[in-house]
Amino acid sequence: MTQPGEDAGSRNSGRGAARRTVLGAVTVGAAALGLPAAAGTAQDGPARHRPTRQPPSPELRALLREIDPRRVEATVRRLVSFGTRHTLSAQDDPVRGVGAARDWLLAELRRSARASGGRMTVELQPFVQQPGPRIPVPTRITNVVATLRGSVTPDRIYVVSGHYDSRNSDPMNATGDAPGADDDASGVAVVLELARVFATRRPAATVVFAAVAGEEQGLCGSGHMARTFRGQQADVQGMFTNDIVGSPTAEDGSRDPYTIRLFAEGVPTSETPEQAETRRSVGGENDSPSRQLARFVRDTAENDATGMRVRVVHRRDRYLRSGDHIPFLQQAYPAGRFTEPAENYAHQHQDVRVADGKQYGDLPEFCDFGFIARVARVNAAALWSLARAPGTPRGARIRTTALGNSTELVWERGPEPDLAGYEVVWRETTEPEWTHVIPAGNVTRHTVDLSKDNVFFGIRALNRSGLRSPVAFPAPQA
Repeated sequence: MTQPGEDAGSRNSGRGAARRTVLGAVTVGAAALGLPAAAGTAQDGPARHRPTRQPPSPELRALLREIDPRRVEATVRRLVSFGTRHTLSAQDDPVRGVGAARDWLLAELRRSARASGGRMTVELQPFVQQPGPRIPVPTRITNVVATLRGSVTPDRIYVVSGHYDSRNSDPMNATGDAPGADDDASGVAVVLELARVFATRRPAATVVFAAVAGEEQGLCGSGHMARTFRGQQADVQGMFTNDIVGSPTAEDGSRDPYTIRLFAEGVPTSETPEQAETRRSVGGENDSPSRQLARFVRDTAENDATGMRVRVVHRRDRYLRSGDHIPFLQQAYPAGRFTEPAENYAHQHQDVRVADGKQYGDLPEFCDFGFIARVARVNAAALWSLARAPGTPRGARIRTTALGNSTELVWERGPEPDLAGYEVVWRETTEPEWTHVIPAGNVTRHTVDLSKDNVFFGIRALNRSGLRSPVAFPAPQA
């Protein structure tokens, strides 16, 4: 029986072995895990800390320091210079239209890839979109994709995207100016900056950096990418889209320059009737894979190295809006959307004009390039932590063969060669965040002297460097 304070891997550490934790040993504070007892945020409350936090390593801090607001600004201004990037605009004009933007993005990502020693490859991902509500004729749409292959578990994939197409007041106007600085040159600038700083490094898992097209015409590019991944049975364990991340200034002039919203769904978009019945029976509405991914972002990216607060919003997206994470959700991949804290609707989806003394249009002068760089640091902290840590545990189950006041958890061992073991996390059913961590050891089974009827449990993996995976929420197993 595990005693309070016992080392996580000191007993019963063989593969497939079982562990048991008594109630007196279940609460492991931040200090015991080597984590800071960080000050509470607005979501935590002042009296709470999250023992699942992962402080940035020196390696991660060095990566974040390389993100350059001047490069972010140059990317936004260059994309705006193409006049319009409407999906239906010219594809063969060298200076104006979506084709010119596509070719420039391809060249920029190839420039970054040259520093990777062959680990990063860059390609165009073209397809023909058939007619729909905003696609009047069959139209070639092209994603620009850079893939940094993982050095340890390359089949495990994380995706970050922004959309490079733009629009003005009329979603079908393919010729008028549509600068699209905030929506979404800002998100593409995040992607390009991440590709540049990641290219010189060796993540364990594969990271995909995507500038997608056709978002304004119906999430076309991201839909094609997500379906392609699913058709390949790709193991995409997390996806983030950055869409409208250019300004912290609201319509009324108020500013919130150190907050970024992250939208994360509860009930999974892809949920089957059988999965829905299980969710209703166990109360898992706040424990979807996307919610676990959002918790991981806060654990790894809300710190002094990013200078940002991550405001997780428990919705798939904003009212009347959608983004490039949704096709990934439809394919049962965990995904979320980063968006600025309060939007200014005069500076998105608008013709460039002055009316009643007010400037309309999505122009670069309304962007805050330091803010975009901080958003890039949030993305980088989360993605680097994901790609260096073990993958999310698979096969997590709560054994329900018999009634009882203890809980037996089982899971599958991950493939990572540097896997050090697993931790059980738990919280009261009324708590939004994990509040307790239990070292389980290098095992695939663990029993806790707490009733499964009263609390929520999760499983996460850790490696020998102390990096933790996102949490897997266990399903019942008879």
